[in-house]
Amino acid sequence: MGLPLFAEITDAAADAVLAGGVTDVPAGQVLAQAGDPGVGMFVVLDGSVVVERAELNVEIQRGGFFGELALLVPDSPRIARVRAKTPARILVVSRQTFDLLLETEPSFARALLREMAKRLVEARTGH
Repeated sequence: MGLPLFAEITDAAADAVLAGGVTDVPAGQVLAQAGDPGVGMFVVLDGSVVVERAELNVEIQRGGFFGELALLVPDSPRIARVRAKTPARILVVSRQTFDLLLETEPSFARALLREMAKRLVEARTGH
């Protein structure tokens, strides 16, 4: 797939991920709204999106992902608004596929944890 998050997953897992579908969105389109239920995770294939929460604006570019927190915490709603900053191509990973990857693909779980830890450090330290 060419994305770090999925670099070492099996072919069967890659097929499951790709089955979620790819969506092209125009700049400005809202992809997630704070308070909405989390039904999937999203991976940016091309373009960029911006996560907006209070004064915080975080840009996510190719290979980045969002929406995973609402899948990791049971019954958790989305915590931020996400909108396309540029025209973007987005891969949709359903909750079912996300859970399957966590249970069967250790490389996915490691890549997910590394990125989430990196984001936490950046949020706490500013770099």
